[in-house]
Amino acid sequence: MAYELYYWDGIQGRGEFVRLALEEAGADYIDITREPGRGTGAMFEIMESKSEAHIPFAPPFLKDGDLIIPHVANILFYLGPKLRLAPEEEGLRHVINGLQLTVTDFIAEVHDTHHPIDTSLYYEDQKPEAKARSAAFIRERIPKFLGYFERVLRQNPKGPGHLVGEALTYVDLSIFQVVEGLTYAFPKAMAKRKADYPGLLALHDAVAKRPNIARYLASPRRLAFNEEGIFRHYPELDSAG
Repeated sequence: MAYELYYWDGIQGRGEFVRLALEEAGADYIDITREPGRGTGAMFEIMESKSEAHIPFAPPFLKDGDLIIPHVANILFYLGPKLRLAPEEEGLRHVINGLQLTVTDFIAEVHDTHHPIDTSLYYEDQKPEAKARSAAFIRERIPKFLGYFERVLRQNPKGPGHLVGEALTYVDLSIFQVVEGLTYAFPKAMAKRKADYPGLLALHDAVAKRPNIARYLASPRRLAFNEEGIFRHYPELDSAG
């Protein structure tokens, strides 16, 4: 039975972290809202159900048979062992879950660069605040988070090829997406800091060359970044810092 992924159509967003794992593993899955005749109606049918026992608060969520799993890190914690994208050792599975939760924290801060006041307001309604928030994000938060992940990579006892252990895990795929997204949203800032994160950039490049990921990136299933998603490129928010 195919996994069912529920997320907004038209953007990569948070759902992309799950897609990358499914694509790398060659898993059978259905991107429900992109299916003809399904759309977001199928997603809201579950979220607004009056009878479903375990309803999710928001997408993305994954349906595996009768089981519904919400939240990116939770979904990946569930899928990791099934897709062979998590270590066999239980303790290390919690380590990569912690790293994925740190990615979740970072992604929330990325989102707030263009919506610093109110998610219900348009970006155009909060541009001055977004500019100030983005300047602080570039100056302080990118180095804070990427510096942390660079150290984790460098200090991996199994070598700097992966964040944890000696084989690819889902958090390696997530870091690929983080680097891709930041490079799109803040090209000037990222260009200035390339020398600071050689390990992360090498990991990014290695992930991009993996056969299943390369095929996915070249396919229509991989949507382009746009100004409706989490990673948005507004030139006025980008600076070399």
